[in-house]
Amino acid sequence: MKAKYKHTNIIARDWRELAKFYENVFGCVRVPPERHMSGAWLEKGTGVVSARFSGVHLLLPGQGSDGPTLEIYEYSQNEAKLDPVANREGFGHIAFEVDDVVEALAEVKKHGGGAVGDVAFHEVEGGGLLSFIYATDPEGNILELQSWT
Repeated sequence: MKAKYKHTNIIARDWRELAKFYENVFGCVRVPPERHMSGAWLEKGTGVVSARFSGVHLLLPGQGSDGPTLEIYEYSQNEAKLDPVANREGFGHIAFEVDDVVEALAEVKKHGGGAVGDVAFHEVEGGGLLSFIYATDPEGNILELQSWT
């Protein structure tokens, strides 16, 4: 089997606002068109009865025009999620390498996100000094902000 990584999906309460957050904070770029999808094919593939969603794909920073995307969709009827914690089973977070973790965290907070932990530093043998923090986007999804020196 040959495989190529394509995208990571976030189901949003408000896809437009969450997309703006990732565009404004991390410089993600929209890949037209907006998606507005429904039908038997979508119900079959997702296993969601009466599946209907809208959203957008965002190119991730530093990945080029053919790189993987962050897919942000909002279903017509979302299921509530549990409060995110770093050690919950399943997908945990998405990570962004930034120039300065403290500045990036300030930008995240300015746009409605928050901090999960505190900025930490760790010398990684053969890799350099890692500074990182877990933060959240405005909908509580966990992000890692990291910087290497």
